[in-house]
Amino acid sequence: MSESGESPEGTRWLLLIHQLPAKPAYARVKIWRRLKGLGAVTVKNSVYALPANAETREDFAWLVKEIAELGGEAFVCAAQLVDGISDGEVQALFDSARDEDYAGISAAARELAAKHSGADLASQVARLRKQLDEVVAIDFFGADGREPAEGLVSGLEAGLQREEAVVSAQQAPSTAAGDLKGRVWVTRQGVQIDRIASAWLIRRFIDGAARFKFVPGTGYAVQPGELRFDMFEGEFTHRGERCTFEVLLAESGLDDPALAAIAEIIHDIDLKDGKYGREEAAGIRTLVAGVASSHNDDSQRLERGGAVFDDLYRSFAGKQGGK
Repeated sequence: MSESGESPEGTRWLLLIHQLPAKPAYARVKIWRRLKGLGAVTVKNSVYALPANAETREDFAWLVKEIAELGGEAFVCAAQLVDGISDGEVQALFDSARDEDYAGISAAARELAAKHSGADLASQVARLRKQLDEVVAIDFFGADGREPAEGLVSGLEAGLQREEAVVSAQQAPSTAAGDLKGRVWVTRQGVQIDRIASAWLIRRFIDGAARFKFVPGTGYAVQPGELRFDMFEGEFTHRGERCTFEVLLAESGLDDPALAAIAEIIHDIDLKDGKYGREEAAGIRTLVAGVASSHNDDSQRLERGGAVFDDLYRSFAGKQGGK
């Protein structure tokens, strides 16, 4: 059984079913905090779920012992869902819980970024990084909110490093366009708006012969000649409040008002913060979502999505008196 809880028979879950006495009152709060720390979600009153693997089995085993010491009762069972609730619905509960955690971290990061400086800014950023790492550790299925939160916290850290002039290499380097040619571009499987648009930008304006590889989101070892984009440790990915498309556009040195307009649309769709308020965002979001839902193959998504961005670019370039 894999760490994500997948097995040949389908997703399996561990369910903790417990009961606590009315007193002491702190016992319920203590166990609730422990369950939250483990990343468990509620599927029914007093029934909590985790993906089944060796680590979560041990976590629940210790919790059963702790509940018993508090005068309660608990047991753990392995379950394969059949009726009433689907594996996808349970996974959505995990993703929703983690997205809520990431949203809190992103809000705190934006608040810190507005301060710019302060005697305790470094310690606050360090605490935020620790909080983010704790959430990532229980993000079993890769919730959407992770990458924006990661980008915001990493941006704060990079800002501190620049100010202190300690690790200049951490600054986002300006990359010559020639250095980006003849590369294999690697990104996560299941491409969506930012990755589709970024791939279009690469092939249309950076390297017409660019090749793309689609890999799992974590654990991939980069090979010589490869560049990763829109991945957590990629050479081109979210930085601060910029999405991957914006980072690629800036670092490739492309100065094109039509591309800048598209970057604002991608930002508003991907980061969902309404920063630019682009009225085109809703329509482009619907079009690209339709492409993704109609094609499981990532190469097909890039091809079909690229046609959408070709048309969008021509529209903006025409308004600017360009191509």
